Amino acid sequence: MPQKKATLIGLIAILLWSAIVGLIKSVSEGFGPIAGAALIYSCSAILLLFSVGFPNLKKFPRRYVIIGSVLFVCYELCLSLSLGFTHSGRQAIEVGMVNYLWPSMTIVLAVIVNRQKVSPLIIPGVILAVAGICRVLGGDQGFSLSEMTNNIMENPLSYGLAFTGAIIWAIYCVVTKRIANGNNGITLFFVLTALTLWVKYLISPQPEFAPSFNTWISLALAAMAMGFGYAAWNVGILHGNVTVLAAASYFIPIISSILAAFILSSHLILSFWQGTAMVSLGSLVCWWSTRTVVTKSVSSKISE
Repeated sequence: MPQKKATLIGLIAILLWSAIVGLIKSVSEGFGPIAGAALIYSCSAILLLFSVGFPNLKKFPRRYVIIGSVLFVCYELCLSLSLGFTHSGRQAIEVGMVNYLWPSMTIVLAVIVNRQKVSPLIIPGVILAVAGICRVLGGDQGFSLSEMTNNIMENPLSYGLAFTGAIIWAIYCVVTKRIANGNNGITLFFVLTALTLWVKYLISPQPEFAPSFNTWISLALAAMAMGFGYAAWNVGILHGNVTVLAAASYFIPIISSILAAFILSSHLILSFWQGTAMVSLGSLVCWWSTRTVVTKSVSSKISE
């Protein structure tokens, strides 16, 4: 496959993933947080079975199957339920933004665990990303600790799940890269996530379904965004320009907020957009701190 075409497919994956926040919240409003998430992951798993196929687990390292499954399922539960349990569209978008701390956390964790070489740029990058979240949660008051506290305490479950999910996904990205040996268990992971959510649904009282036509449409779109998003991303990473895709992925918070605001008909104030831009820029600076070291290393080797 030509590199440009593969890169374009990878960019489409970024666009699909960016719609997830708004779509998950929309589905949860009709089916409930747990049933809505279970339906999304069930439909996505079916799409992945047809597009990617079910992996040959005999070829997979046992550590990857166990550790990868646990981390992936835990993250997806945190993501979907943190959005499903929000009280409004605006809150769902804020919670989604907290989840987007994972790119910065991934690089920091890679430095700690893998001894990833980085430049000092990582420090302002992390500070900028965290400050962006504070700006988002501060609302009209800007960097107001009391306002941030009030926002979080209004729904500590959703904000807590989103933050926990960001940490788990950072661990997943760093750990699975070391133990996967090039294998891709995404279909298995989606099946396990769907099964876990259905078990949770069956053992706990849930509200009755009250889906509208728009909710069914949102469910179909959410399933396609997740299922085809992962499939498209694999094509982009394997055959496209990885540098372009990596850089573009750090703009997901901005794209996600725009799409979620449209899907959920939410009005977002200027301070939110400022915070969102800071999160994206901070993550991009963190990524660039790794690129700077690689570039200098290559330059020094050439000069030798």
